[in-house]
Amino acid sequence: MPLNMDLKKPLGYVRRAVDDYHMISPHDRVAVGVSGGKDSTLLLATLAALRDFYPHPFLLGAIRVDLGFFDTNDEPLRALCEKINVPYTVITTQIGTIVFDVRHEANPCSLCTKMRRGAIAKGAAALGYNKLAFAHHRDDVIETFLLNLIQEGRLGAFSPVTEWDKSGITLIRPMIYMEEKDVRYACIENALPIIPNKCPADGKTKRAKVKDLIVTMQMENKDVKAKLFGAVQRARLDGFKPNNETK
Repeated sequence: MPLNMDLKKPLGYVRRAVDDYHMISPHDRVAVGVSGGKDSTLLLATLAALRDFYPHPFLLGAIRVDLGFFDTNDEPLRALCEKINVPYTVITTQIGTIVFDVRHEANPCSLCTKMRRGAIAKGAAALGYNKLAFAHHRDDVIETFLLNLIQEGRLGAFSPVTEWDKSGITLIRPMIYMEEKDVRYACIENALPIIPNKCPADGKTKRAKVKDLIVTMQMENKDVKAKLFGAVQRARLDGFKPNNETK
């Protein structure tokens, strides 16, 4: 690991999720889907630290999907991967061009997400990985729950562990217990390299509006996020379990 990197707190959250939902088995080959943003970069560094002492030995790699519609300097991410001894692979696509220039999507995130997941699952399988780790944190769980409720009128979030039958890949989300503010703090404290998000839709999505809604709700109820996450767990939505049933 890089010198002076203190990942004790992220490791606590990640190991708890990995253990609670049996995310990693002996001799798994785990690829982290990295964008260069704070969430996936921290997950990569934390799983590299976990790899060094976890009782189930596993291999770790990093895969980034290049959307192909803006220049990205990923040298800092490459350097991090070299320091923590993680192989790094870039999958080149034209997803950005298709979503914004060809399809002119009014709400581009859904199509972009679907295409990126297809590309990374195919790439991970071709490289011999059997697990794919995404850096969705606790705030993402809450926001997805509210988006589904408000936009679609249904109760749902996303699963801690998802079997992708077509690709043979199992998707895991080891940061589901970690708040976004803790992710941000850990990245700053450890001087992790962060690639700026150049997506034209950044900050203009329905998810961004839900983030603002949660901030407003917190003004009257500071525990609202804990209550919403607890509701997802107690309702056992999409494979989540109450805290007393995770062992």
